[in-house]
Amino acid sequence: MARHLITSALPYINGIKHLGNMVGSMLPADVYSRYLRQRGHDVLYICATDEHGTPAELAAKEQGLPVAEFCGQAHDVQKAVYDGFGLAFDHFGRSSSAQNAELTQHFARKLNENGFIEERAIRQVYSPADGRFLPDRYVEGTCPHCGYDKARGDQCENCTRVLDPTDLINPRSAISGSTELEVRETKHLFLLQSKLQVEVEEWIARTAGEWPQLASSIARKWLTEGLHDRAITRDLDWGVPVPADTWPELAAEGKVFYVWFDAPIEYIGSTKEWSDQNPADRDWKSWWYEADDVRYTQFMAKDNVPFHSVMFPATEMGVREPWKKVDYLKSFNWLTYYGGKFSTSQKRGIFTDAALEILPADYWRYFLIANAPESDDSSFTWEHFAATVNKDLADTLGNFVNRVLSFSRKRFGDDVPAGKEAGEAEAKLGTEIAALLAEYEAQMEALQFRKAASALRALWSAGNSYLEEKAPWLEIKTDPEAAALTLRTAMNLIHLYAVVSEPFIPASSKAMRGAFALADDTATWVTAEQAAALDTVPAGTAFTVPPVLFAKITEEDLESYRERFGGAPE
Repeated sequence: MARHLITSALPYINGIKHLGNMVGSMLPADVYSRYLRQRGHDVLYICATDEHGTPAELAAKEQGLPVAEFCGQAHDVQKAVYDGFGLAFDHFGRSSSAQNAELTQHFARKLNENGFIEERAIRQVYSPADGRFLPDRYVEGTCPHCGYDKARGDQCENCTRVLDPTDLINPRSAISGSTELEVRETKHLFLLQSKLQVEVEEWIARTAGEWPQLASSIARKWLTEGLHDRAITRDLDWGVPVPADTWPELAAEGKVFYVWFDAPIEYIGSTKEWSDQNPADRDWKSWWYEADDVRYTQFMAKDNVPFHSVMFPATEMGVREPWKKVDYLKSFNWLTYYGGKFSTSQKRGIFTDAALEILPADYWRYFLIANAPESDDSSFTWEHFAATVNKDLADTLGNFVNRVLSFSRKRFGDDVPAGKEAGEAEAKLGTEIAALLAEYEAQMEALQFRKAASALRALWSAGNSYLEEKAPWLEIKTDPEAAALTLRTAMNLIHLYAVVSEPFIPASSKAMRGAFALADDTATWVTAEQAAALDTVPAGTAFTVPPVLFAKITEEDLESYRERFGGAPE
């Protein structure tokens, strides 16, 4: 089986993330990782908190904490939320780790040796009120491209255009709010991306053909506009320091590397963190260095695509070492909230900790993946959420599980009934299930998550159609053995659903699978033959009726959610 390296965009440390962030990176990466593991592949899923840059310093300042202490606390808080969502990282690291600092400085030294870093004097925004140079995110103002009045000095959150602080109209300090800003000269390191343009273009031409159109078009747009040399150091107190053995003057001035230089390197750094926890059994370098046998898949929202499709590959190329570059970049559009943008900085929308306070993770996991913003933006509304949960989870899956097990227990006791031999209806069902399973597998392999959810929903619906056709509540009156066959077949479907639904709804899948006291239930997937036979759970197997898997969302629930989070009824 293949080795699969999977990373999702690093969540910023400055606060709990919203549902748009979850569906645009970490959740689909988790679903895909779980699926690949179940199919027998060797999978390493790596993520980390992105802890450097101005967001960390500003958030720490707001809370009155030293930035290192703030980051440590915020990392633990975020990790707890992701555990609550059932995200099965192999390692969830920290970009402030010693491993990342070591690797970032290594990359910088190698780039410098190869002629791809240059020290330049630049004119930079200085705030007399704050007594310091202001890095890009410490400057806010109006975007010159779209007119958004809360644009940051590195990127406009509204139109996603990359900016420099001096581009902003009516700039102000994010620290003090002062508009009395000056432009002074200082020195910084620049990554000479312009010298790597042709190499990146050739690599994109070879690699990006199978990427989603969203990712490949963004990469090509950047290349068409031309790669510009970019400053990779900042005037901050918190970050990976510029190494004094290579740039003593800048190190003495306290320069640190730009967060967008060290953050992608943290994918490697986090892997080394994972390896260092158990070095006898883990080899981080085999996943990243001369790793030709590894397929590397990245997950991210569209605003992160430029940095991962162009900037980080350019960095990897410039070191002239065989570091693993992305094979497939899975990008997502925006999930909106009633047509408006989710925003961490603006505290608009549903945040992941609040989501888990309201309902279990599987409700959110299923809805978000079934409505993932793949081909275009998708909108979250409470009405759509409730309709999806009630129809797909409560009525189609949950009701099937509950009525099959409850009815069988009432009529046949606590063991799976035997009944007749499978007949024509069961053969027809098995053929249908095998075909639907193949469709589900194909969509998961293609990383088409909405289509995969549709195929999974069709699998669940097939069980309901079979149950309605056979009607065991009528069969029991005239032919108990026929009813027993129907229920035994339906229980085998429940077990099949438990196995193949696990990437989407792991907690519910565990409950379904745990309903059956199978002596050796070690299967990680279902073969086409097993799907057609539906005989994994034999007659005589003890079972229990689990608690209701999914409770319906009522109109009263919706009213309370809208009152708390906003959003008008449709």
